[in-house]
Amino acid sequence: MPTIYNIPVEKIIERTVEYLKDNVPEIIPPSWVTFVKTGSHKENTPRNPDWWYIRTASLLRKIYINGPIGIARLRKEYGGLSRKGNVGKHKKRGGAVIIRSSLQQLEKAGLVKKVEKKGRVMTTKGISLLDSLATEIQKKLEKDMPELKKYR
Repeated sequence: MPTIYNIPVEKIIERTVEYLKDNVPEIIPPSWVTFVKTGSHKENTPRNPDWWYIRTASLLRKIYINGPIGIARLRKEYGGLSRKGNVGKHKKRGGAVIIRSSLQQLEKAGLVKKVEKKGRVMTTKGISLLDSLATEIQKKLEKDMPELKKYR
């Protein structure tokens, strides 16, 4: 049975976004989503109107792969370099409110749970969801490209 380790990142996030939009009513973009930047290193707000779902799907994937992970480490993962003119670039962390709000919505949906002093981990419901989506994507890829079956 394929897992998300066997599937390209873009495909799994794209399919997870579709699933979250259609089947998980707890995942709703807050009202402030249209005005917020994703971190202090960014100059503009995101251009994709579905960026909240993409970030939530990406968080779900990162929690699946990296085990118990906290908000501080996730901020580092979603951070980047800020422009400082002639001074040079400095590393900045990603926005914590975005990560925290997304994680709270994932907890309400039952896909993630909080472990005291360690961070967030996947629930069995979340693991089975991502594994079933990976299986679905793998079957679709094999149907589109039959030469993939040889290499499995």
